[in-house]
Amino acid sequence: MTSDRDLARWRLHSQRLAAPVADAEQVVSSLLGVQAENPSQSAWAVATRTTTPSRADLAAAIASGRVLRTHALRPTWHYVHADDAAWLLELTAPRVLPVVDQQLRPLAERMTQLTDAVLSILAEAPDRTRSDLASELADRGMELTGQQLMLLLAHLELHALVCSGQPREEEHTYALFADRVRVTRRLDRDEALAELALRYFTSHGPATDRDLAYWATLTLGDVRRGIAGAAAGLASFEHDGRTFRHARGDLPDERPEAAAPSAHLLQVLDEMYRGYQDSRWLIDAEGLASRARESAIGMALVDAQLVAGMRRTIGTRAVTFELHPLRGLRAHELASIHEAAERYAAYLGLEPQLRLEDPAPVPDAPRT
Repeated sequence: MTSDRDLARWRLHSQRLAAPVADAEQVVSSLLGVQAENPSQSAWAVATRTTTPSRADLAAAIASGRVLRTHALRPTWHYVHADDAAWLLELTAPRVLPVVDQQLRPLAERMTQLTDAVLSILAEAPDRTRSDLASELADRGMELTGQQLMLLLAHLELHALVCSGQPREEEHTYALFADRVRVTRRLDRDEALAELALRYFTSHGPATDRDLAYWATLTLGDVRRGIAGAAAGLASFEHDGRTFRHARGDLPDERPEAAAPSAHLLQVLDEMYRGYQDSRWLIDAEGLASRARESAIGMALVDAQLVAGMRRTIGTRAVTFELHPLRGLRAHELASIHEAAERYAAYLGLEPQLRLEDPAPVPDAPRT
């Protein structure tokens, strides 16, 4: 591989954006974890990686319990497959819990009582919304603020005591982990570190050790321990002064062709962006975007490169994609973005509308 662009194109394939799979369950299992802080936007992050994007697909996987939306990996929501939830939480939660528990210090003396109460409520009747739990706790004389309850539930999720239940009219619910997940696989720490390294570099590669340390909230020492354990399944190369790792045998042509589809409309929480920290900016080889802050909650990629910030607005009949280009867009780039908008709108069952702010489009270069 010779350039940042080549590596970014490679990631489109490893992340299933250019090599989609059959359904949402396979996407989540393939990527191991998909950040899911915003349910609506993150559902598209899963659907766009399937051959036939459908809103019902992920919803059914969550309702069945095959896919969980729960706190894991970092102190935020992720979609994880039920088969991976137990070992993944056991491995990564000890590093994430201090971040959550620090904010729960005002409740420290009440944590046992609150935990017992939540578990009792869910044992009596699962699939409770957060507002349901707030009312039940208040009835028991344990009123909490919305922020406190959210942190308490994250704490219980990270301890594998509760997880997502069957959604109620698309609203997230909670249930007992033991009732939703049948643990069929146990890994010791070394096995889990090796499994994590192999799965991450297969689904996110090429990537660096620091990328994985950020993604899974692990120390570099643990990451390298996992890489050593997964050595038979991994390969590496040097690029721009860093070591990049990928699945052994997964080596594209020296000059990869532009991936299809060419354009993608994604949120900045998408794994193509948020799945990395050390090498995140392979998607901006021209250095167009600010490295200091995220100026938009969405992004438009063309040929694996960031070309515009994006804002999505859903109306009753149409979904509007407002683009803020980082440079002038060529006619073929605009055409591919229109196609991406049509795919996204079809998934939502709406008409697409594309609004483009300056800079103005740039004509395609003449063919020679």
